[in-house]
Amino acid sequence: MPYCTLTDIKKLIPEVTVIQLTDDEDTGAVVTSRVDEAIAQADAEIDSHCRKKYSVPFSPIPDIVRKWSVDISIYNLYSRRVEELPATRADRYKNTIRQLEGVDKGSTSIGESTESTATSEGGVATNKTASDSVFTPDTLTNY
Repeated sequence: MPYCTLTDIKKLIPEVTVIQLTDDEDTGAVVTSRVDEAIAQADAEIDSHCRKKYSVPFSPIPDIVRKWSVDISIYNLYSRRVEELPATRADRYKNTIRQLEGVDKGSTSIGESTESTATSEGGVATNKTASDSVFTPDTLTNY
């Protein structure tokens, strides 16, 4: 399952821009196969940075991963057609790559724990077993 959709992309750039970036044949419509390719490339780039620490592909998709996918996908679409990338798009792409490099190095988290702890699920954490317990049912009956 892709980390973002055309709808997510159109929340950040107008549909007319998506058409300009994908419609090589001048049909006047978004060429979804080119959008899908840009998304697939973005998701592969995200996975390559995250696979050391997280199980990929992500399911469910964390919000930050969706954001990264949108930003990289838009960058990929612009890279197909535009000689000069808009500054906002370039900045967002650079910031996303910086964050992904942080994930790769272990200094940035996507906000989801890679380890399950008993206390996070409402249980009790202990280092004792029934055989080495100090207070057994027999010793507690005297109280």
